[in-house]
Amino acid sequence: MKPKNIVLIIFVAIVAILGYSSVFILDETQQAIVTQFGKPVGGARTEPGLNFKAPFIHKVQYFDKRYLKWDGDPNQVPTQDKKFIFVDTYARWEITDPLQFFIRLRDERSGQSRLDDILDGETRNAVASHELLDLVRSTNRTPEVYEDYLEDMEELEEITVGRERIEALILERANQRTADLGIRILDFRFKRMNYVDEVRRNVYDRMISERNRIADQFRSEGQGEARRIEGNKERDLAQIQSEAVREAEIIRGRADARATAIYAAAYNRNAMSRELYAFMRSLEALEKSFDKETSIILTTDSELYRYLKSTR
Repeated sequence: MKPKNIVLIIFVAIVAILGYSSVFILDETQQAIVTQFGKPVGGARTEPGLNFKAPFIHKVQYFDKRYLKWDGDPNQVPTQDKKFIFVDTYARWEITDPLQFFIRLRDERSGQSRLDDILDGETRNAVASHELLDLVRSTNRTPEVYEDYLEDMEELEEITVGRERIEALILERANQRTADLGIRILDFRFKRMNYVDEVRRNVYDRMISERNRIADQFRSEGQGEARRIEGNKERDLAQIQSEAVREAEIIRGRADARATAIYAAAYNRNAMSRELYAFMRSLEALEKSFDKETSIILTTDSELYRYLKSTR
Protein backbone atom coordinates (compact mmCIF):
# COMPACT_ATOMS: atom_id res chain seq x y z
CA MET A 1 0.00 0.00 0.00
CA LYS A 2 1.29 3.41 -0.90
CA PRO A 3 2.28 5.80 1.93
CA LYS A 4 -0.13 8.34 0.51
CA ASN A 5 -3.07 5.94 1.00
CA ILE A 6 -1.98 5.07 4.52
CA VAL A 7 -1.92 8.73 5.49
CA LEU A 8 -5.37 9.19 3.99
CA ILE A 9 -6.78 6.26 5.94
CA ILE A 10 -5.27 7.58 9.17
CA PHE A 11 -6.67 11.02 8.50
CA VAL A 12 -10.18 9.67 7.83
CA ALA A 13 -10.02 7.57 11.01
CA ILE A 14 -8.97 10.58 13.07
CA VAL A 15 -11.77 12.68 11.59
CA ALA A 16 -14.28 9.91 12.30
CA ILE A 17 -13.12 9.57 15.89
CA LEU A 18 -13.24 13.32 16.41
CA GLY A 19 -16.68 13.53 14.82
CA TYR A 20 -18.03 10.67 16.94
CA SER A 21 -16.61 12.26 20.09
CA SER A 22 -18.04 15.66 19.32
CA VAL A 23 -21.73 14.71 18.90
CA PHE A 24 -24.33 13.06 21.07
CA ILE A 25 -28.02 12.32 20.56
CA LEU A 26 -30.86 12.95 23.00
CA ASP A 27 -34.14 11.08 22.69
CA GLU A 28 -37.51 12.26 23.98
CA THR A 29 -36.98 10.73 27.44
CA GLN A 30 -33.60 12.36 28.13
CA GLN A 31 -32.05 15.68 29.01
CA ALA A 32 -28.39 16.37 29.61
CA ILE A 33 -25.65 18.81 30.55
CA VAL A 34 -22.08 18.97 29.22
CA THR A 35 -19.23 19.03 31.73
CA GLN A 36 -15.58 19.86 31.42
CA PHE A 37 -13.36 18.39 34.12
CA GLY A 38 -16.44 17.85 36.30
CA LYS A 39 -17.84 21.36 35.91
CA PRO A 40 -20.89 22.17 33.78
CA VAL A 41 -20.33 23.97 30.51
CA GLY A 42 -23.17 25.94 28.96
CA GLY A 43 -26.83 25.42 29.65
CA ALA A 44 -28.95 22.32 29.88
CA ARG A 45 -29.71 20.34 26.74
CA THR A 46 -33.41 19.43 26.85
CA GLU A 47 -34.48 19.22 23.20
CA PRO A 48 -34.30 15.79 21.52
CA GLY A 49 -31.98 15.45 18.54
CA LEU A 50 -28.33 15.91 17.62
CA ASN A 51 -26.07 17.95 19.93
CA PHE A 52 -22.40 18.92 19.77
CA LYS A 53 -19.56 19.07 22.29
CA ALA A 54 -15.81 19.35 22.33
CA PRO A 55 -14.25 15.95 21.74
CA PHE A 56 -12.40 14.23 24.59
CA ILE A 57 -12.59 17.29 26.85
CA HIS A 58 -16.35 17.43 27.33
CA LYS A 59 -18.45 14.67 28.89
CA VAL A 60 -22.23 14.30 28.81
CA GLN A 61 -24.30 13.72 31.96
CA TYR A 62 -27.74 12.34 31.15
CA PHE A 63 -30.88 12.74 33.27
CA ASP A 64 -34.34 11.23 32.90
CA LYS A 65 -36.93 13.61 31.52
CA ARG A 66 -39.89 11.47 32.55
CA TYR A 67 -41.81 11.40 35.84
CA LEU A 68 -39.86 9.48 38.46
CA LYS A 69 -41.22 7.54 41.42
CA TRP A 70 -40.30 7.80 45.05
CA ASP A 71 -41.34 5.05 47.48
CA GLY A 72 -40.88 5.85 51.14
CA ASP A 73 -39.96 3.38 53.85
CA PRO A 74 -42.69 2.54 56.40
CA ASN A 75 -41.98 4.46 59.59
CA GLN A 76 -43.47 4.38 63.05
CA VAL A 77 -44.83 7.85 63.80
CA PRO A 78 -46.91 9.15 66.76
CA THR A 79 -50.00 11.22 65.99
CA GLN A 80 -51.08 14.32 67.86
CA ASP A 81 -53.41 12.18 70.02
CA LYS A 82 -50.48 9.91 70.98
CA LYS A 83 -51.37 6.93 68.81
CA PHE A 84 -48.42 5.16 67.22
CA ILE A 85 -48.97 4.13 63.61
CA PHE A 86 -46.93 2.84 60.70
CA VAL A 87 -47.04 5.23 57.74
CA ASP A 88 -46.09 4.15 54.21
CA THR A 89 -45.98 6.85 51.52
CA TYR A 90 -45.14 7.35 47.86
CA ALA A 91 -44.61 10.32 45.52
CA ARG A 92 -43.92 11.29 41.91
CA TRP A 93 -41.25 13.84 40.96
CA GLU A 94 -39.36 15.22 37.95
CA ILE A 95 -36.13 17.01 37.17
CA THR A 96 -37.11 20.48 36.03
CA ASP A 97 -33.63 22.09 35.90
CA PRO A 98 -30.89 19.60 34.98
CA LEU A 99 -28.10 22.14 35.50
CA GLN A 100 -29.22 23.08 39.02
CA PHE A 101 -29.91 19.42 39.77
CA PHE A 102 -26.36 18.47 38.74
CA ILE A 103 -24.81 21.29 40.75
CA ARG A 104 -26.72 20.41 43.94
CA LEU A 105 -27.24 16.64 43.74
CA ARG A 106 -25.03 15.30 40.90
CA ASP A 107 -27.21 12.27 40.01
CA GLU A 108 -30.65 10.67 40.48
CA ARG A 109 -29.52 8.42 43.33
CA SER A 110 -28.57 11.48 45.34
CA GLY A 111 -31.91 13.01 44.39
CA GLN A 112 -33.77 10.01 45.76
CA SER A 113 -31.77 10.16 48.97
CA ARG A 114 -32.49 13.88 49.35
CA LEU A 115 -36.20 13.23 48.81
CA ASP A 116 -36.06 10.59 51.56
CA ASP A 117 -34.92 13.25 54.01
CA ILE A 118 -37.39 15.89 52.86
CA LEU A 119 -40.55 13.83 52.42
CA ASP A 120 -40.01 11.60 55.45
CA GLY A 121 -39.36 14.65 57.60
CA GLU A 122 -42.43 16.52 56.35
CA THR A 123 -44.53 13.38 56.78
CA ARG A 124 -43.43 13.01 60.39
CA ASN A 125 -44.17 16.67 61.09
CA ALA A 126 -47.63 16.47 59.51
CA VAL A 127 -48.61 13.22 61.24
CA ALA A 128 -47.40 14.48 64.61
CA SER A 129 -49.41 17.70 64.12
CA HIS A 130 -52.75 16.04 63.41
CA GLU A 131 -55.00 13.46 65.04
CA LEU A 132 -55.43 9.97 63.66
CA LEU A 133 -59.01 10.69 62.61
CA ASP A 134 -57.85 13.46 60.28
CA LEU A 135 -55.22 11.16 58.76
CA VAL A 136 -57.61 8.34 57.81
CA ARG A 137 -60.67 10.33 56.72
CA SER A 138 -61.15 13.01 54.08
CA THR A 139 -64.78 14.11 54.58
CA ASN A 140 -67.50 14.31 57.21
CA ARG A 141 -69.91 12.16 55.22
CA THR A 142 -72.57 10.17 57.04
CA PRO A 143 -71.75 6.44 56.83
CA GLU A 144 -74.32 4.23 55.15
CA VAL A 145 -75.67 1.46 57.37
CA TYR A 146 -76.59 -1.77 55.61
CA GLU A 147 -77.25 -3.94 58.68
CA ASP A 148 -80.03 -3.34 61.19
CA TYR A 149 -77.93 -4.10 64.25
CA LEU A 150 -75.58 -1.19 63.38
CA GLU A 151 -78.30 1.46 63.37
CA ASP A 152 -77.75 2.28 67.04
CA MET A 153 -74.03 2.98 66.59
CA GLU A 154 -72.70 6.33 67.67
CA GLU A 155 -72.20 8.96 64.97
CA LEU A 156 -68.65 9.46 63.68
CA GLU A 157 -66.69 12.37 65.05
CA GLU A 158 -66.22 15.29 62.70
CA ILE A 159 -62.81 16.00 61.24
CA THR A 160 -61.31 19.46 60.92
CA VAL A 161 -58.59 18.92 58.29
CA GLY A 162 -58.80 15.57 56.51
CA ARG A 163 -56.36 13.31 54.76
CA GLU A 164 -56.36 15.07 51.38
CA ARG A 165 -55.51 18.46 52.90
CA ILE A 166 -52.70 16.91 54.95
CA GLU A 167 -51.26 15.32 51.78
CA ALA A 168 -51.50 18.66 49.99
CA LEU A 169 -49.79 20.38 52.93
CA ILE A 170 -46.89 17.89 52.85
CA LEU A 171 -46.57 18.35 49.08
CA GLU A 172 -46.50 22.14 49.38
CA ARG A 173 -43.89 22.21 52.13
CA ALA A 174 -41.72 19.61 50.39
CA ASN A 175 -41.74 21.62 47.14
CA GLN A 176 -40.63 24.70 49.06
CA ARG A 177 -37.57 22.77 50.26
CA THR A 178 -36.79 21.34 46.80
CA ALA A 179 -37.16 24.62 44.89
CA ASP A 180 -33.37 25.17 44.72
CA LEU A 181 -32.59 21.55 43.84
CA GLY A 182 -33.88 21.66 40.28
CA ILE A 183 -36.66 19.14 40.98
CA ARG A 184 -40.39 19.37 41.52
CA ILE A 185 -42.60 16.93 43.42
CA LEU A 186 -45.73 16.29 41.39
CA ASP A 187 -47.83 14.25 43.79
CA PHE A 188 -47.67 12.83 47.30
CA ARG A 189 -49.95 10.18 48.81
CA PHE A 190 -50.30 8.02 51.89
CA LYS A 191 -50.07 4.49 50.56
CA ARG A 192 -50.89 2.67 53.77
CA MET A 193 -51.48 3.36 57.44
CA ASN A 194 -51.73 0.84 60.23
CA TYR A 195 -51.42 0.60 63.97
CA VAL A 196 -48.25 -0.77 65.50
CA ASP A 197 -48.51 -4.44 66.52
CA GLU A 198 -49.42 -3.87 70.16
CA VAL A 199 -52.10 -1.28 69.41
CA ARG A 200 -53.41 -3.35 66.48
CA ARG A 201 -53.92 -6.33 68.78
CA ASN A 202 -55.89 -4.15 71.18
CA VAL A 203 -58.01 -2.85 68.30
CA TYR A 204 -58.67 -6.40 67.08
CA ASP A 205 -59.62 -7.48 70.60
CA ARG A 206 -62.03 -4.57 70.82
CA MET A 207 -63.55 -5.48 67.45
CA ILE A 208 -63.90 -9.12 68.54
CA SER A 209 -65.58 -8.04 71.80
CA GLU A 210 -68.02 -5.86 69.85
CA ARG A 211 -68.86 -8.71 67.47
CA ASN A 212 -69.30 -11.07 70.42
CA ARG A 213 -71.67 -8.55 72.01
CA ILE A 214 -73.71 -8.40 68.82
CA ALA A 215 -73.68 -12.22 68.58
CA ASP A 216 -74.85 -12.50 72.20
CA GLN A 217 -77.63 -10.04 71.43
CA PHE A 218 -78.72 -12.13 68.43
CA ARG A 219 -78.45 -15.30 70.49
CA SER A 220 -80.54 -13.82 73.31
CA GLU A 221 -83.19 -12.62 70.88
CA GLY A 222 -83.20 -16.05 69.22
CA GLN A 223 -83.61 -17.83 72.55
CA GLY A 224 -86.47 -15.53 73.49
CA GLU A 225 -88.17 -16.17 70.16
CA ALA A 226 -87.61 -19.92 70.59
CA ARG A 227 -89.21 -19.85 74.05
CA ARG A 228 -92.15 -17.89 72.67
CA ILE A 229 -92.62 -20.40 69.84
CA GLU A 230 -92.26 -23.30 72.31
CA GLY A 231 -94.88 -21.73 74.60
CA ASN A 232 -97.27 -21.23 71.69
CA LYS A 233 -96.69 -24.84 70.66
CA GLU A 234 -97.43 -26.17 74.16
CA ARG A 235 -100.54 -23.99 74.40
CA ASP A 236 -101.81 -25.07 70.98
CA LEU A 237 -101.03 -28.71 71.76
CA ALA A 238 -102.89 -28.57 75.07
CA GLN A 239 -105.83 -26.91 73.35
CA ILE A 240 -105.88 -29.54 70.61
CA GLN A 241 -105.63 -32.38 73.15
CA SER A 242 -108.38 -30.83 75.25
CA GLU A 243 -110.63 -30.54 72.21
CA ALA A 244 -109.83 -34.13 71.25
CA VAL A 245 -110.61 -35.45 74.74
CA ARG A 246 -113.84 -33.48 74.84
CA GLU A 247 -114.85 -34.76 71.40
CA ALA A 248 -113.92 -38.33 72.39
CA GLU A 249 -115.98 -38.11 75.58
CA ILE A 250 -118.94 -36.78 73.62
CA ILE A 251 -118.65 -39.64 71.11
CA ARG A 252 -118.19 -42.19 73.90
CA GLY A 253 -121.21 -40.81 75.79
CA ARG A 254 -123.34 -40.96 72.66
CA ALA A 255 -122.17 -44.53 72.04
CA ASP A 256 -122.89 -45.58 75.63
CA ALA A 257 -126.31 -43.99 75.43
CA ARG A 258 -127.00 -45.78 72.15
CA ALA A 259 -125.81 -49.11 73.57
CA THR A 260 -127.90 -48.66 76.73
CA ALA A 261 -130.92 -47.88 74.62
CA ILE A 262 -130.34 -51.04 72.55
CA TYR A 263 -129.86 -53.12 75.70
CA ALA A 264 -133.02 -51.68 77.25
CA ALA A 265 -135.02 -52.29 74.09
CA ALA A 266 -133.75 -55.85 73.90
CA TYR A 267 -134.43 -56.47 77.60
CA ASN A 268 -137.99 -55.18 77.49
CA ARG A 269 -138.98 -57.09 74.36
CA ASN A 270 -140.09 -60.43 76.10
CA ALA A 271 -139.19 -62.77 78.90
CA MET A 272 -136.98 -64.98 76.70
CA SER A 273 -134.95 -61.99 75.64
CA ARG A 274 -134.60 -60.87 79.22
CA GLU A 275 -133.32 -64.29 80.20
CA LEU A 276 -130.88 -64.33 77.29
CA TYR A 277 -129.68 -60.82 78.16
CA ALA A 278 -129.13 -61.79 81.79
CA PHE A 279 -127.30 -64.93 80.71
CA MET A 280 -124.99 -63.05 78.32
CA ARG A 281 -124.20 -60.42 80.91
CA SER A 282 -123.35 -63.15 83.41
CA LEU A 283 -121.05 -64.83 80.94
CA GLU A 284 -119.30 -61.53 80.30
CA ALA A 285 -118.85 -61.05 84.03
CA LEU A 286 -117.40 -64.57 84.35
CA GLU A 287 -115.00 -63.99 81.45
CA LYS A 288 -113.70 -60.78 82.96
CA SER A 289 -113.54 -62.05 86.54
CA PHE A 290 -112.03 -65.56 86.30
CA ASP A 291 -109.08 -67.31 84.74
CA LYS A 292 -107.75 -70.88 84.91
CA GLU A 293 -106.27 -70.45 88.38
CA THR A 294 -109.29 -68.74 89.97
CA SER A 295 -111.32 -70.47 92.70
CA ILE A 296 -114.78 -69.24 93.68
CA ILE A 297 -117.31 -70.10 96.35
CA LEU A 298 -120.96 -69.47 95.48
CA THR A 299 -124.10 -69.77 97.55
CA THR A 300 -127.02 -71.74 96.25
CA ASP A 301 -129.16 -68.65 95.94
CA SER A 302 -126.62 -66.85 93.73
CA GLU A 303 -127.84 -65.91 90.26
CA LEU A 304 -124.48 -66.97 88.87
CA TYR A 305 -124.80 -70.33 90.57
CA ARG A 306 -128.23 -70.71 89.07
CA TYR A 307 -126.87 -70.22 85.53
CA LEU A 308 -123.93 -72.56 86.13
CA LYS A 309 -126.27 -75.27 87.49
CA SER A 310 -128.63 -74.88 84.56
CA THR A 311 -125.82 -75.54 82.06
CA ARG A 312 -125.31 -79.16 83.25
